[in-house]
Formats: sequence, C-alpha cells, structure tokens
Amino acid sequence: MKMKHVKLMAIVTLLVLGVNGAAAQQSLGDVARTARKNKAEQASASRHFDNDNLPTSEGLSVVGPAPEANAKAGTEEKESTTASSAADHQKVADEWKDKIDKQKAKIDSLNHEIDLDQRELRLRQAALYADPTLRSRNLQWDKDDAQYQTDLANKQKDIDAARQNLDQMQDEARKAGVEQKDNDNSQDKNQK
Repeated sequence: MKMKHVKLMAIVTLLVLGVNGAAAQQSLGDVARTARKNKAEQASASRHFDNDNLPTSEGLSVVGPAPEANAKAGTEEKESTTASSAADHQKVADEWKDKIDKQKAKIDSLNHEIDLDQRELRLRQAALYADPTLRSRNLQWDKDDAQYQTDLANKQKDIDAARQNLDQMQDEARKAGVEQKDNDNSQDKNQK
C-alpha cells in the first residue's frame, strides 16, 4: 500500500513541475495579451468604463425630458412641498400655542384661587383682632387656620408643578421648531 502511495505522489509531483515549466516558457507579454482578450470577452457581457474605452470625441447622450421641462417640474414640486411644509409647520405651531396657552390659563386660575384664599384669611384675621371675644366664641379657629395654611401650601405646590410643566412644554415646542413670543412676560407676571 505504501508503494502505491509513493507512486501516486511521484506522478502528482511530475505533473505540477510540468505545468510550471510550460507556464515559464510563456513571456509576460503573452500572459498580458491573453488576459486582455479574456477581459474583452467578459466586458461584452456587462459594460464597464475605464480610460481605455471611454469615448473622448462623442457628445454626451441625455435620456429623459428636456432640462427646461424638468427644471420647471422640479420648481413647481418644490413650491408645493414648501407650501405644504409651511402649512404643516403652522399647524404644529398653533397646536403648541394652544397647549401653552391652556397651561398659562391654568396657572393664572391657580394664582387667582391663592389670592382669594389669602384675602379671606386676612379678613378673618382682621375680624379676630378687631373683636377679642370672637376667638373665645370660635374654638375652631386654630383648626381652620391650620387647614387654610395646608390648602395654601398645596395650591402653591400645584402652581409650582404647573409652571414646571409649562417650562417643559416650552422646551418641547422649541425643540419642535416653534418660536414662542412673550414667554418671559407671562412668567414675570405670574411670579409677581
């Protein structure tokens, strides 16, 4: 079995050496010509442009409508796209403006409620200090006063949360590309 294996290896080695010897007899120019012929045959199947086959004297061939018609169609399309884009942008801006206005109205309403509660508390305190016997008759004064203070603190927290929500809405609107006017004026009024 080893003998067959050795013979087979010898035959394969001779074949490899014979192929290399035949290839060595060809010149480099012959190999290049053969490669170009093979390349030309492959190029006919799919068109490939390089410096060797690029036309230099012929004009360019344009496929499609004339450039003027194409330019007019593109301009009309851009105008319609711009108009629809502007309409969409305005719609988004109006939606954000409505949301922000509602939030501002909510803040104003909460401020108004706090103002009314504070006025009522001041009136009760003035009446209490004007008539010292009123406190002895009204044993619920301390409980009522504590309840007013708690309600006032809760409403102030609601206002702070509403202002923070308004700031977030304005930031989101700004990120969406909507410009807000008079933001600082309304916040200054609410803080006073």
